[in-house]
Formats: sequence, structure tokens, C-alpha cells
Amino acid sequence: MTGQLSDKKELTWQEWEKMENDNTVLVDLREEVVYHHGSIPGAVCIPLRCFAEEKEKLPKDKCIVVFCQRGEKSLQVVEELRKEGWQAYHLEGGFLRWLIDHAKEVNMERYSRHVLLDEVGQEGQEKLLASKVLVVGAGGLGAPVALYLAAAGVGTIGIVDADVVELSNLQRQIIHNTSRLGQKKVDSAKETIELLNPDVTVKTYAMRLTPENIGDLIKEYDFVVDGVDNFETKFLINDACVLAGKPFCHGGILRFQGQVMTYVPGQGPCYRCIFEEIPEQGSVPNCSEAGVIGVMAGIIGCVQGLETIKYLLGIGRLLTGRMVVFDGLNLTFREVKFGKAIPTCKVCGEHPEIKDVKAEAWRYESHGICTLH
Repeated sequence: MTGQLSDKKELTWQEWEKMENDNTVLVDLREEVVYHHGSIPGAVCIPLRCFAEEKEKLPKDKCIVVFCQRGEKSLQVVEELRKEGWQAYHLEGGFLRWLIDHAKEVNMERYSRHVLLDEVGQEGQEKLLASKVLVVGAGGLGAPVALYLAAAGVGTIGIVDADVVELSNLQRQIIHNTSRLGQKKVDSAKETIELLNPDVTVKTYAMRLTPENIGDLIKEYDFVVDGVDNFETKFLINDACVLAGKPFCHGGILRFQGQVMTYVPGQGPCYRCIFEEIPEQGSVPNCSEAGVIGVMAGIIGCVQGLETIKYLLGIGRLLTGRMVVFDGLNLTFREVKFGKAIPTCKVCGEHPEIKDVKAEAWRYESHGICTLH
């Protein structure tokens, strides 16, 4: 496509790939931050907002091929370039069309909708694939968390649960099914995840979480998700993560209500800052006593999954220093702000009393994992 300017202003990416690279300049008109998240190989970035000043640097003895996100803005640029003497074309469908057609080649077809997001891109997706998350509990909360993290391409997911699948679980624990009644929950969860996404490595821990084993379990993971419904284990997760400097996301559900908060070291209060001490047994009902609407587990679990992904990617505003409380009957979200860590907190305060969960095992009176029955 050399010589006189063609009346055709648009090229498919297949037509562009047949052109001689030495005689063409491929220009990405999107912003630099988007360009760095992923672009067509060989493209140079000249954002549309500064194209008028930068276009004079483009050689007039070569064919200029420009593209934007969807191909709309690049057509206007082509018309301007042609009026001023350049041989110019734009790519049909823009970057999105190229990405969709090339996703399989760059091993991102499964995650193409992630890669399209400015906040993720191919670099972010690769970061997810390299991440490790420990999900404590394969029940109501752990089920949607594990499924969506697996679908998102979190490379390694650890699942801790000592229970087996029971019929009463299936009202909300969507990672299991009727054919797996009596099977270990961790094995059932692994089977579902591997069918969903073989890219993911699933590590299973069919055991009760205790002060003796939690330190070894969490140390190899980047993030921990609390998917349990007994206070002893929630406080244990909190204390162990605070002492180890591990971020985690707390979730809780009961009846038609749920709550979520995230702890990141140095960025706000921990779970113990807010709730202080483990309630006496029987003083607060759990799901097996008071009930829970099944979809509540999905709503809160999905929020936990989103918080996990945001942390791994370093994007957005996390639920640190605040808690979101959801009322399902009235369909309202309420934000409770806590601010900074409490100076008198027994684990993260100025004079911590809890320095080793093994030494403080008596505090937890651990009954193991009780996953949203």
C-alpha cells in the first residue's frame, strides 16, 4: 500500500500485518497509562490529546497506521493526516478488535475481559497468575470467594476446611454439589476449581485451623480470606495475620445481613481493635442457629473476592479503616468508619499483649472451622 493515497481509510489488523514493517509506523492514540497495560507489539504511543503537537515527528515517506480503543477517534486522526500529506490508515475496531482476535495467541483469551480494563491489563493479569491466596473455609463465604478468584486467574489458591459436604450446605455453598455428599469439602472445592480453570494450582488442607498450625499455613500466601462463622477462628485469623504482617479480608453473614472489612498492616484497625474480645459461647447465634438466606453468602463472598483482587493488583480503595454492612431485606449498604488502629489493642496496639498465638492458645478455645452451616 504505497504510492498515492488510497480512498480506503480503514485496515483490518490482518491487512496491516501483511504490510512491510519497515515502511509503516503504528501509532497507539490511547493514554500512556493504558498503553503500558498492553498494546499491539511495535506500536508507539502518541496520546490523542497531544497528537496535534507530536504528529510533525511522523515521517511522510512511510505509511502511518493509527488506532484507538475502539476505532472511532482514530478515523478522525486519519482524515487530518491525509489532508496534510501523510499516507494514513486506522485499524478497524481499534485495539479491542485486535485483542479479542489475538487473545489466544498471547495466552490471555480466558482473561481478555480483564486485560481490556485499564486497571488490570496484561501486566495485572500476570500479577494475578503469580499471586497466592489462602481461603479459610470452603463454606458459604469461601465458596464464591474461591470460585471467583479461580475464574480471575489467581495462580495459587489454598483452601482450609476440616468438614465434609452435607445436604444442608448446598443451599448456599455453591462450590459443592449433590453428587459429593460426604466428600471432604477441600477435595470437592478443588475438583470444581480445576474444572473451571486449569491454570490455577489448588492446595488443600483438610484440617482444623489452630494456634499451632496457622503460622505455617499463612506464611506462603500473599493474602488471607476469612470465610468462617465462629468467633474463635475469626480472632485467631486476625491475630496470626497481624503478627505475621499478612493482609486479610473479614466477612460475616447472618440471616439477611452481612459485613466486610479488610486489614492491611499499617493501614487501619484490625478485627480485634473493633470487637476486642471473643464473645462468650452462645451469646451470639451462628448461621446454624439463626439461619441465613443463601444468596447473602454470595453477595458478601463476592465483595471479599473483589477486595482480594484489588489488593493483589494495588488498585482502588480497600475497606481498610471502615466496614461495609449490608442489609439484604432493605437492600442497603452502610459504611461504618473506624479510622486508625486502637492504641490499646491487644495485638496491634502500642503495648501488645498477644505476641505469639501458640503461647496464647487458651484465648481461642478453638473448635476448628465451622464454615457457615
